Amino acid sequence: MYDVLIVGGGAAGFYTAIHIAEALPAAKIAILERGKEVLTKVRISGGGRCNVTHAEFNPSELSKNYPRGEKELLGPFHQYASGDTVGFFESRGVALKIEEDGRMFPQSDSSQTIINCFLSEAERLGIEVKTLCSVTGLVQEESDEGAYWKVLVTSGNLKAKQLVLATGSNPKIWKLIKDLGHTIIPPVPSLFTFNIKDERIANIPGVSTYAEVEVLPKRKQGKIVAKDKLNTLLSTDGPLLITHWGMSGPAILKLSAWGARVLEQYGYQFKIQVNWVPEYHQNGLLELFMQVKQVEKKTVVRTKVLEIPKRLWVNLVRAAHIADEITWPEVSKQQLMALAEQLTKGVYQVNGKSTFKEEFVTAGGLDLKEVNFKNFQSKLLPNLFFAGEIINVDAITGGFNFQNAWTGGYLAAKGVVNNMGHKK
Repeated sequence: MYDVLIVGGGAAGFYTAIHIAEALPAAKIAILERGKEVLTKVRISGGGRCNVTHAEFNPSELSKNYPRGEKELLGPFHQYASGDTVGFFESRGVALKIEEDGRMFPQSDSSQTIINCFLSEAERLGIEVKTLCSVTGLVQEESDEGAYWKVLVTSGNLKAKQLVLATGSNPKIWKLIKDLGHTIIPPVPSLFTFNIKDERIANIPGVSTYAEVEVLPKRKQGKIVAKDKLNTLLSTDGPLLITHWGMSGPAILKLSAWGARVLEQYGYQFKIQVNWVPEYHQNGLLELFMQVKQVEKKTVVRTKVLEIPKRLWVNLVRAAHIADEITWPEVSKQQLMALAEQLTKGVYQVNGKSTFKEEFVTAGGLDLKEVNFKNFQSKLLPNLFFAGEIINVDAITGGFNFQNAWTGGYLAAKGVVNNMGHKK
């Protein structure tokens, strides 16, 4: 009989275990991991550097980075947020640094530093780590001492007074908790890049610029096919990266996260509208071009009058049917209107998606209505806790998914400790 079993040897699982073991040094705790290795997602995150958290220390601003979970995480972030995460690692000798975009990494620039910290803490605190230990069943049983969990694993059965599930997007575990009466929101991909074949971006991979992007709603017989629950337009702004297969970068990844459900309904076939110069709208840009026309003598293609990458300017000038030899005095108002439209309202057809690096994130999981966010305990089943991506929470890229794991792990640990305290 264990005091606590934690299913899932990832970020959330270790964080939970460490906090429980520190509060209850005598407790018998084990982490069960189905794979050969623990912390595999930590290893590959942030390109092997581990994007630990984000330097957003205001809970209400922090929660705005979660397409699913924004409302629910606000209270938890008031209890435990990015600053607490920094304190946790720094008190264990792992210094973090803030990059220009707010992402935080270990100063070593190596995810191994984070892994070593977790493994040495687990060892110091006497936490058992069982690898190749796949959970096949969860049963609630009663004994003279009260209710406990029977956890069926590949090599037999284990028992625990308290159970924490920190298994991420694991369909087998979702099925087990569904069988126990919980609701699972079907998972769909989030954080993906857009596949776009288009002459305007075909020969310029690697070009990056700040842009506004909007998903154009699909219509059938004049009606919009699918909207998100707020009926809001899906639009965002940020750095946009042109790639060999289409578009990526923070602006696209944000859209893919906020639009995860709608874009899945669209079958990943939809149109986006891009404003490559967000400080302008079409008419304002036309006015600027008419002024340039009065003073500039060179060819339009050679005279980039806006702060956008040169190769993109050339492609958009050509897309507006302005020939390379046409000079500013020769260019017609119609052509300049077409160029202003290409720059501020260019429409691109998206055909499919590509996974963003190895950081695959899903939208979906345990219904948030069935979790008590004061302690991440199940509202339906006693002595059952959740941490990390197993619940229907996901974030945009930038260290926010890890912060959900740390916050959930910390509060679940507190909940477990409270339960154990009441039983003493």
